[in-house]
Amino acid sequence: MMGVVWSLLGILSGAFIAIQAPINSQLARGLGLPVAAAAFSFLSGAIVLGIISVTVVKLQGISLDWKAPAPWLFVAGGMLGGFYVTLSTILTPRIGAAALMAFLVAGQLLAGMLIDRVGFLGVAVREISLGRVAGAVLLLVGALLVRLY
Repeated sequence: MMGVVWSLLGILSGAFIAIQAPINSQLARGLGLPVAAAAFSFLSGAIVLGIISVTVVKLQGISLDWKAPAPWLFVAGGMLGGFYVTLSTILTPRIGAAALMAFLVAGQLLAGMLIDRVGFLGVAVREISLGRVAGAVLLLVGALLVRLY
């Protein structure tokens, strides 16, 4: 049962990504600068997540171990997210939300296959099989079809 719940939450998260792109593009049109739209998107998200984090820490009586993670981990995810949000803001009005989402998923799959293959940051190593390559090729072809037709 929980597998179904997690799958549905994954679908919901994907829908939020699709909805976020045109919202940020509209914000960029209004502000006149895509990077500014991305910055405000991140700022509002950071404020909400900060409030949630403080609330959870207080409710659960836990403390965060700020010394445990490697220092670069504190900025790496935000930097990658900044590129993603900025590029999505720029690309959505140019290629459309559906094509953008198709290419994003294709890029995620290709990066995920590489991450699995090398075991990046402790991810379990998984070989790149013929089936995985075929799935990636089909996804790329699908992304191109969404974009071109």
